Amino acid sequence: MLTHEIFAFAAPMAASSVRRWIFHLGGLGFIPLGLLDSSVIPLPGSMDVLTVVLSARKQELWLYYAMMATLGSVIGGYLTYRLARKGGKETIERKFPARTLERVYGIFGRWGFGAIAIAALLPPPAPMVPFLFAAGAMQYSVKKFLVALTLGRMVRYSVLAFLAARYGRQMLTILSRSGYPVLFAAVGLIAAATAGLIFLLVRKRKKQARN
Repeated sequence: MLTHEIFAFAAPMAASSVRRWIFHLGGLGFIPLGLLDSSVIPLPGSMDVLTVVLSARKQELWLYYAMMATLGSVIGGYLTYRLARKGGKETIERKFPARTLERVYGIFGRWGFGAIAIAALLPPPAPMVPFLFAAGAMQYSVKKFLVALTLGRMVRYSVLAFLAARYGRQMLTILSRSGYPVLFAAVGLIAAATAGLIFLLVRKRKKQARN
């Protein structure tokens, strides 16, 4: 009982210390955060929030922060992909419910590149980690995987960083008052439009390949 109480008290303090350390690193903080966010214990919205806060504070560095966020996320995603590729389908089947896997396999099997790019583009609560594992477990092309993941993340973080640099004070105010939902809703609208474009391009490419 005492152990649980100590953990309950210490966990928030440890999390707070980690957040301060990551923010203190600036752009380099995206690397460790990207590793955590792409693991089996993701931190939904953490990369988005760090992108917004840093870009709002130093508007002239927004593109740098967008690129670092993309790099950190791609590195983390690639490591997860490699683990799944090495472990095969048994690895992913131990980590996710059968219903989730069935849906992910179906989406990924049909759209492949588009499934990864769109999942990387959409904000929480859209899942990303299952698609990383699925790509690795199904031995998807490394080159196509990296291009799709980089494309989705680059669009997402570039849009966030640009908006934060341009409307930094307003975005920080909304974030402090309303939390993640409003931020994710705004990103979601932009992401949905881009995702639709990617979807159409992938569909057109598949039709051309068939013909």
